[in-house]
Amino acid sequence: MQLIAGRTAQEFNTRKNRRGAFWEDRYHATAVQTDSHLARCMTYIDLNMVRAQVIQHPRDWEISGYNEIQRPWMRKGVIDFDLLMSFLNVESQQELAGLQSQQLGTEIAVTQRNPMWTESVAVGDKRYLQGIKAGLGARGVHRQILFDKEIWTLREGSGRYFSFLDPVSGD
Repeated sequence: MQLIAGRTAQEFNTRKNRRGAFWEDRYHATAVQTDSHLARCMTYIDLNMVRAQVIQHPRDWEISGYNEIQRPWMRKGVIDFDLLMSFLNVESQQELAGLQSQQLGTEIAVTQRNPMWTESVAVGDKRYLQGIKAGLGARGVHRQILFDKEIWTLREGSGRYFSFLDPVSGD
């Protein structure tokens, strides 16, 4: 992931004759429970550069998951199509491209970041998230299972780190 992110930033900065940070923060992973969650997460990622106002449509970002699915590269692709199609319960690459287009059509107008994907540790039903939280052990103690309009998520607690300390002495 670091290699892909670094290469993308380098290409963009070279093309735009600019320097400096390209990505807002480090790579973020969100566990997803079902195929519909995965399809929505992929669409959210496809729209990152649209939200950043770098492009108008994911097809405009040449080296992207969107373009790799819509027009598979002959070699050196990043996506394991067989595995992805099994996760999404589709039987052909054409069906996968159609699913992606349909999902994108639903989400293309959404131009703001969605905490469901940017702040969640996991997305799924409540029982799934309880299992993920329990599996995190001590790292899961302060994480919260929340219902956000349509879906359950597991997120960091809302409190600040060390808020229990005195700001002056640290005690």
